[in-house]
Amino acid sequence: MSPITRRLVLTGAGLGAAALGASLAWRGRHPPAVSAAALAFWSQRFPGLDGTELDPARWRGKPLLVNFWATWCPPCVKELPEINQFYNEAKTRGWQVLGLAVDQAEPVKAFLNKTPLDFAIALAGPQGLALVRELGNPAGGLPFSLAFDESGEIRWRRLGVSRLEDLRQLTQT
Repeated sequence: MSPITRRLVLTGAGLGAAALGASLAWRGRHPPAVSAAALAFWSQRFPGLDGTELDPARWRGKPLLVNFWATWCPPCVKELPEINQFYNEAKTRGWQVLGLAVDQAEPVKAFLNKTPLDFAIALAGPQGLALVRELGNPAGGLPFSLAFDESGEIRWRRLGVSRLEDLRQLTQT
């Protein structure tokens, strides 16, 4: 290979590597667009039990399990200890969990006094059922869980009780 050809090949390879690096840097600052359903979730703000506002965008970029539940829903109450166990097992792998109560603050506080949970809890309130429908649960039933991947897109949905074995499988994909 002549010196000129070698220089052209090396220059082309260098330009290609620079373009790839710039592309990766741009994607890191500008995450890919997500579906309308996922965007409906990420644009929400939820009242916390302490009166502060919870912004789920703080978890974007990490895998996130969201569970819609209510104190008056026996299957919801049944699954919460397993979701809590999942959180304690999976948080070392970057997983976050958010429980959104389709309920009022006082019953939720009373429930959490009896059954403490280690993951974040906020209030979706009655309008939470409209959000549940937007997120892929047309019946609006509870409990309803979904998992978001690192890009902020919905990758898993479950209407009904989520079992620990099923939740553990989320960390395998």
